[in-house]
Amino acid sequence: MADTHAPHHHGNRVEDRRLVTGTGKYAADWSLPGQLYACFVRSDRAHAEIVSVNAEQARKYPGVKRVYTGEDALAAGYTKYFVIVSYPGRGGKHIIKPPRPVLAARKVRHVGDALAMVVADTAVAAQDAAELVEVEYRDLPAVVSAEQALAPGAPQLHEEAPGNLAFDFESGNEEAAGAAIAQAAHVTRLKLEVSRVAPSPMELRGCTVRYDAADGTYHVHVCIQGINMMRKQLAAITDVPEDRIVVHAQDIGGSFGQRSAAYPEYVAQMMAAKELGRPIRWISTRAEGFASDTHGRANTVTGELALDRGGKLLGLRLDWISDMGGYLSATGSASHTRNPSTCMTGVYRIPALYGRFRLAFTNTVPVAAYRGAGRPDMAYVIERLVSQAAAELKIDPAELRRRNFIPKEAFPYKTPTGSTYEATDLHGVLERALKFADWKSFPARRRRSEKAGKLRGLGIATVIENTGAGLFPKDQVEIEATSAGGIDVYTVSQSQGQGHETSFGMIVAQTLGVPLERVRIRQGVKPLIGNHTGGSRSTAGAGSACKLAALKLIQQGKSLAAERLEVEPSQVEYAGGVFHTRGSKRKVTLGELAGKKPINVMAEGTFGPTFPNGCHITEVEIDPATGVTRIVAYNAVDDCGNVINHTIVEGQVHGAVTQGAGQIFGEQVVYDRETGQLLTGSFMDYCMPRAGLVPHVRMQDYPVPSVSNALGVKGVGESGCTASIPSLANAVMDALRPLGVPPVDMPFTPARVWHAISSAKQKSQ
Repeated sequence: MADTHAPHHHGNRVEDRRLVTGTGKYAADWSLPGQLYACFVRSDRAHAEIVSVNAEQARKYPGVKRVYTGEDALAAGYTKYFVIVSYPGRGGKHIIKPPRPVLAARKVRHVGDALAMVVADTAVAAQDAAELVEVEYRDLPAVVSAEQALAPGAPQLHEEAPGNLAFDFESGNEEAAGAAIAQAAHVTRLKLEVSRVAPSPMELRGCTVRYDAADGTYHVHVCIQGINMMRKQLAAITDVPEDRIVVHAQDIGGSFGQRSAAYPEYVAQMMAAKELGRPIRWISTRAEGFASDTHGRANTVTGELALDRGGKLLGLRLDWISDMGGYLSATGSASHTRNPSTCMTGVYRIPALYGRFRLAFTNTVPVAAYRGAGRPDMAYVIERLVSQAAAELKIDPAELRRRNFIPKEAFPYKTPTGSTYEATDLHGVLERALKFADWKSFPARRRRSEKAGKLRGLGIATVIENTGAGLFPKDQVEIEATSAGGIDVYTVSQSQGQGHETSFGMIVAQTLGVPLERVRIRQGVKPLIGNHTGGSRSTAGAGSACKLAALKLIQQGKSLAAERLEVEPSQVEYAGGVFHTRGSKRKVTLGELAGKKPINVMAEGTFGPTFPNGCHITEVEIDPATGVTRIVAYNAVDDCGNVINHTIVEGQVHGAVTQGAGQIFGEQVVYDRETGQLLTGSFMDYCMPRAGLVPHVRMQDYPVPSVSNALGVKGVGESGCTASIPSLANAVMDALRPLGVPPVDMPFTPARVWHAISSAKQKSQ
C-alpha cells in the first residue's frame, strides 16, 4: 500500500489502512459484557388498528427475558418525536407533529412499523420468540401516494392531522409569480416525480445500549452522523437530560442522511437496558432496513416557468407535494420545505418566484433527508423546466441558461426567496464546461450513434445549492499537543466515509507545518458544541475550527516558549513544530513544551452558509430496440471553493454522481396501491446502481473561494447528486425528443424508455 502520510498526498486516505484491513469498528462491532439481544415484531400490513398483542407464548420461550409492547411505550411516555422544523407555514400555522410511540400502540401506519420488542439471551432466541407473538388487527384502508392522501375522502392516518396534511408551507410572492405567468409570452409546464428511494448504506443500522445505574447514564453505541444531533433527539423523546446520554461511535459505513435520526428502536432499547440492568443489542437485517430505515426524496412537483419572447425568465411557480410517510422524521419536513425554497431561483435571475409545499402523511416508511436533502429535487425541477423551455422555444439549452444567469457583478445576490448567494462565476463555469465537454461537436457524435442504430442525447444542468447550515450555533474543536510530539484533534462531526481523518488532519498538519502522521483526529470523544456531518458542512465548519485551533496552538506555544527561552513572546518565531528566538540559536519543540503536561487549546467559530455550484454535461446512448440507456460521457465542472484534498473531492463527486444516476435509471421504492405492501423490499426488486453504470467521470475545478469560513471551502459532498439527476434526465429527453416523445419521468428504466419510444412511433404512423 502507498504511504498514507505524504503531506500533500493524492493517494490513500489516512483511515483507509484501518478500513481495508478489517480493523474498523462499526455499530455491530461493539460487544458489551452481559449483553442481551433484541428482535422487533413488525407490522405486516400498512394500516390497521391493533386489537391485541398476545405475547404469552413468546414470554415462555427459553432464553426470553421480556417482551415489550406499545403499552410499555405509552406507560413510559415515550411518544414524542423530535422534528427540527419550528418555523411557521401558510397563514402562520405550525407543523402538526402527531405522537409516535416508540413501539406502535393502538394503530400501525406502515408495513414494518415496530409494535413489539422481544429481548432474549441470544439473537436467535429473540428471533424465534418474536415469531410467536400473536397480533390481532382490524384492517383499515391504506393510502400510499401523497397526492391521493391529500384528496377528499382519503383514509386518515392521524386524528391530529385532518386531511393527512402535516404542514402547508410557502415561499416567495404568490401574486407576483401568478402575474408573471399570466402575462408571459411563453409558459413551460411540467409535472415531475422525484421518486422515493431507499438510501441503502452498506452498513446495516444497529445499536447497543447500556444503562449505568450508578450515575443514571445511558451509553448508546450506534451508527450516527454526529453525537450531538443523536443525543439531542434521544433526550427530546425520553426527557433524559442530555448529559446523561453518552453516544459512542467510531466508523460508520455510509449514511446519506439516513443516520441523522434517533430511531424509535433505540429508545425502546433504552427502556429495556434500564429495566433489565443489562446492555441491549440490536442489529437490523437488510429486509428490516427497507421497511423501517427512513426513505428519501418522494416529491411530486408541478412547475410553471414563464418566459418572454427573447427567452428571458420572468417567473416560476411550483406546487410541491411531499410524501412524509406514516410519521414525521427529524429532518424530512425541513428537507422538503426550507431547503428547496432556499435555492428556488436556481442559478437564474427570476424576478417572481412562488412555491407552495404541502407535506402529506401516507401509509409508507417515513421520509428523511437523503444526500442533498431537497436541493437535488429543486435542481431537477428547475433544470428540467429550463431545458424543456429551450426545446419549446428552439433555443440552444446552454444559450438559454447563459442569457438568464445571475451575472458576476450581482453577487452577493439576494434571491426573491430571501437567500443571499455568495460570490461565484456562473458564466465562467458554463464556458469551461462547454469547452471541456466539446459541446460544439455533439451533432457529429449524434450522427455516429445514429449510424450504429442508437439514439444519442446531450444533457446539461447548471446548479447551485446551499450547504453549511446546522442545528448548533457554533463548531468547536479542541487540540492537544502531547510530549511525544503528537497532535490530537477532537471534533464532534462524524465521518461516514468522507475521509475526515485525512482532510482535518491535512488542515492541522499544514497549519502547524508538521507531518500528517503526527496528527490524530478523534471524532465524538469529547463533549464539544458542534454540528453533525450532513449538508456538506463538515470542512466549512469543523474544518475551519481545526485551522483556528491550530493557529491558537501556535500562539499559546509562543507564550510557553517565551517563558522557557526567557524572552518576550514577540521575540519567538515558529516553524515546523519548533519555536526559536530571533537572532539566537535557542529553540524548543512543541513536544518538549508539552513535556510536563499536554498543551490544550479550544477554538470555535460560527461559519455562514456556502453555495457550491457547477455545470455537469452528460451524453447518453439509447438502444431503441430495448430501451437500454448507456451513459457515454460525463463531464463535471464544479466550484466547491478551495480544495483541501483532491482525491477526496473526486471520491465524493464519483459517489454522488453514481447515486444520482442510480435514481435516474432504476432506484424506486414501490408500494402496492391497494394494500400498501412494500413491493421493493430487497435488492432482488430494488435496482441499485452498479459499477458499470457510470463511466469515467471527467472533472475540473473552478474554485471561487468562499468568504464565509476560514478555509474558503464550499462543500462538495452532495453536488454530484444535485447536478447528475437533472443532467442525465435532460440527456435522455434530448435523445427521445426528435421521435416526438413527450416529457418522461424518472426512473428511466429500459421498460419505460422502450414504451415511450413505441407509443411515439405508433402516434406518428
